Amino acid sequence: MKSIPKLIRRFIGILLLSSVLLIVLNFILLAVYASSQAPNAHPWKTAEEVAENLHQDSKGYVLSDDITLELKNSDVWAIFIDNSIMQVVWQTDNLPETVPMSYTISDIASLTRGYIDGYPTFTGEAENGLVVLGYPKDSFWKHMWPSWDYQLIANLPKTVLSVLVINVTLIFIIYVIANSKLLKSVKPIVNALQALPTEEPVYIKEKGLLSELAMSINKTSEILQSQSRQLRRKETARANWIAGVSHDIRTPLSMVMGYSGQLKEDIHLTDDVRQKATVIVKQSERMKNLINDLNLASKLEYNMQPINPTRENMIAIVRQVVVDFMNMDIDDKYPIEWETNEALMCCPINADKDLIKRAISNLIQNSINHNERGCKIYVNVTIENEECSVVVSDNGVGATNEQITKLNNSPHYMVCDKNITEQRHGLGLLIVKQIIAAHSGTTTIGHSSHGGFSVELTLPVQK
Repeated sequence: MKSIPKLIRRFIGILLLSSVLLIVLNFILLAVYASSQAPNAHPWKTAEEVAENLHQDSKGYVLSDDITLELKNSDVWAIFIDNSIMQVVWQTDNLPETVPMSYTISDIASLTRGYIDGYPTFTGEAENGLVVLGYPKDSFWKHMWPSWDYQLIANLPKTVLSVLVINVTLIFIIYVIANSKLLKSVKPIVNALQALPTEEPVYIKEKGLLSELAMSINKTSEILQSQSRQLRRKETARANWIAGVSHDIRTPLSMVMGYSGQLKEDIHLTDDVRQKATVIVKQSERMKNLINDLNLASKLEYNMQPINPTRENMIAIVRQVVVDFMNMDIDDKYPIEWETNEALMCCPINADKDLIKRAISNLIQNSINHNERGCKIYVNVTIENEECSVVVSDNGVGATNEQITKLNNSPHYMVCDKNITEQRHGLGLLIVKQIIAAHSGTTTIGHSSHGGFSVELTLPVQK
């Protein structure tokens, strides 16, 4: 069952892709969120800029206007602690009253890594002292003890990767457990869908997540089974009807042919009556052949005609049929030209000789029936690519492209032209197709290279 593993692989692929995309998206959102949380993205750098731009003149320390404006806009206060006296010698106007004005070495160490009265502080080294910036409370969180175990840092990539693998594995396990019932429900449904085209009866237990779908499939199977039974009954009835009608017609038809034959030969009747009797005999013969063809076509269609294949020489079979037709053509109205290469002596096939002769006879008779003014018939047997090919063609009236297409693709018995009193290229060709198909061959109908009608039969060569 290839569909179930494919479906599972698809689910797993979607799960893994979703997990990876979710992790990447989380990292991106974390980075965007972190960057948006800082009103001044570089407080340490800003402290260094303040230290560089703070200058001493005759009046004291002065900070440039642009840096002063930047601090004011960010609500940041600043002080400058002199190295020698450890006291604040310069400050901004917005300095909170709670900020001390003198410091010890320990105070300097504390504010460098932490806070002054809850204000996160950042330092910048000046020439004679230390610049301290104080940002609004709750604007930054400072890690007070920034020390890490070395092995933890060294193994951080491996640790992160392991955590990711564990997370993905846990997600996968949860996903499989949560969808196990769904996967169990999918398998019988897939099996049922594959069984429907084979006309096998299908039933799925109508429970679980896909119970409605199972119910629909069961109903579809019941409908198909019902239609199949009805179709088999119709086919059986049609086959029995054809066989019954064929049998029932034979007896009265034999009587009609017998009495009309006697009338045709009765010298005491007028020529007009004898001529009508001749027409009756001819049409009765056609009716008899049509009934035989109809019965044979029905048997071949429903595999009721026994086929007894033996090793035969196709060239010998075709030559015998051609000779029989040449002997019947007393007026030489339908001359047959044997185009087969004389060097080709044998074309071995595994076939029922009588059925193959019937197929070749039908093709030659087809050319005769549809060319009342006469025509030349060409017969050719060849071997190519492990296939034996027989082509029967003529230089008669032929057929249109539309008729050729219908003859190659039409599933019904016959195709009629405007003259509804004559069947055109119909039941005889159907029997040919059925006989060749029963021998695992193909039939191709087309235009003759001689300007008329052509049929090619292809059968596998018997090794």
